[in-house]
Amino acid sequence: MRIFITGMPGIGKTTLILKTAEELKKRGYRIGGMVTQELREHGKRVGFRVKALDTDEEGVLAIIGEGSPRIGRYVVNIHDLERVGVNAIRRAVRNAQIIIIDEMGAMEFKSKEFEKAVEEAINSRKPLLAVVHRRYVDKFRKFGIVYTLTHENQEKMQEKILETLSKSIDRYT
Repeated sequence: MRIFITGMPGIGKTTLILKTAEELKKRGYRIGGMVTQELREHGKRVGFRVKALDTDEEGVLAIIGEGSPRIGRYVVNIHDLERVGVNAIRRAVRNAQIIIIDEMGAMEFKSKEFEKAVEEAINSRKPLLAVVHRRYVDKFRKFGIVYTLTHENQEKMQEKILETLSKSIDRYT
């Protein structure tokens, strides 16, 4: 089972992923993978960090500044993305019962190793829960179910995802 979540910026995709991951942990499932979260200074977003769900290791995914590769005003830190995020995805493919990837978007796809790790996750038999940027949805639609998160469906979406993943994990293990 592969579930892809998309939606507008700020709608709560990462929050949904984190709450779902926490609930799956409480239920005794081994989760792994990565999440990205905003870096803020003085109330303003200055970049993004990447965090491994299994080890809590963190790195800087992107930050405002000069350099390359760039996405808008952000410089993507390929080294930290691969050191933290890619390694977390690959560990999840080997060791977890469910793979979580937040987010699959333009910044992350600047890394060829990230692309390879996503492919490994999709090709594994393990359940996958991933946030996919709305511009990439069509690329992943053929691999699983795509849900669009909205303000109206946030509560029900988490319940639906938990139920679907729990059944899928139980079949896999």
